[in-house]
Amino acid sequence: MKLGTLILLLLGLAAGGRSADSFVPDRSGNFQVTLATEARAFPEPLAPGTASGFKIRGTKGWAWTPEQYLAEIPHLAEYKLNFLMNCYLSMFDIEHYAKWNDPDANRWWEDLPPAKKAAYEQVVRSAQAHGLEFCFSMNPNLFSRRTINEESAGSIELLFKHYAWMQGLGVKWFNLSLDDATNGVNAATQAKVCNALFHRLRAHDPAAQMIFCPTYYWGDGTRPKQQAYLEELAAKLDPDVYVFWTGDAVVGKITRRAAEKFRALVGHRLFLWDNYPVNDGHPTMHLGPVTDRDPDLCEVIDGYMSNPLREQNEINRIPLATCADYAYNPHGYDPARSIGQAIRLQAAKGSQQKVLADLVATYPGMLLEPASGHKTAFNPVRSQVDRLLAQPQTRPAAAGYVERLQHLADALNREFPGRYAPEKKILADDLNYAEQKLAANLPE
Repeated sequence: MKLGTLILLLLGLAAGGRSADSFVPDRSGNFQVTLATEARAFPEPLAPGTASGFKIRGTKGWAWTPEQYLAEIPHLAEYKLNFLMNCYLSMFDIEHYAKWNDPDANRWWEDLPPAKKAAYEQVVRSAQAHGLEFCFSMNPNLFSRRTINEESAGSIELLFKHYAWMQGLGVKWFNLSLDDATNGVNAATQAKVCNALFHRLRAHDPAAQMIFCPTYYWGDGTRPKQQAYLEELAAKLDPDVYVFWTGDAVVGKITRRAAEKFRALVGHRLFLWDNYPVNDGHPTMHLGPVTDRDPDLCEVIDGYMSNPLREQNEINRIPLATCADYAYNPHGYDPARSIGQAIRLQAAKGSQQKVLADLVATYPGMLLEPASGHKTAFNPVRSQVDRLLAQPQTRPAAAGYVERLQHLADALNREFPGRYAPEKKILADDLNYAEQKLAANLPE
């Protein structure tokens, strides 16, 4: 590797045992990024005569506001992404309920407030102006006091009005998500609801597309409950509907083998919902390059969609760029090169690039940290502090780590005085955690 080389003190790599896709950072906290010395075309150009890996490539929000979507749309186009889906949580009443999982927040049967509709109409227009397919998403059964019922024509009508509104704006892609729901988990019932929405959309526009996210959306589908559900879904769901799938697990490695098994069971075209770099709203960040995705997944799966950080949409551009690089040219994807180029895209000054590289090294992400267990809530700074404090005679190392965090916080404030406010808060809170832990456990 030349430009953007990721220097990792790897277990086994020094002996020549690992490829770039399977690198594992050293647990001593020595994960580093070497900045690219010059810019390359991005995403990595395709070989002559070669088509992009995934035909449909994009991301979604995570309880994002209209302002966040509008801020990110130009960057999606810059990364050659062509798809944006709203988070179904964005359609909840998150403006008035601090907790999105409050059962009164998901009132899908009600009209959206006029101001909210106007804001999302602006999002749709911006996406269209930047060449992105906007996909409208709702989840009526998640933490809701009212479950969608296919036997009630009125119930379907109440849900469909939102889809009709979006179709009236020229939207052609739609999603019904029934993932993580605890009510109405019946494949036949769910298929009837999805089909009813899809057929109405197709009646108005034969080019309308639907993606369904099933309740069982991960793994190879061969567990008994999953298999019975997926086989029923395969039989009842309209064959033109795509199905979302997150990989071998909810978060983690994604293989062609598992994709082939899942697709065979569900009997529909797949759309990968890649749960990276999502933090599910937890106070942490996952900033390293996407890794452990088979380069030939695009031969089994039609679409790719990254799942982002919640409040930290600005720094999310770094890992998102690596996702875009992978989705565009998976056979040529090099995570080491990609992360270096992704940082260059965010800052022109060398001093700013170095700060961002240090921030990525500090928060490399749940895919690169063996201790994470692939948990979206994993915080590498707090994990490192706890690990250092668990060792005997560790005050110099722990104090040095706290000093490094302070230098990073100072540099981030100095180099980016008007940017990265949510990101700075996470770093400041983690620094405070480290200082308090050090004072309590290792007083001078």
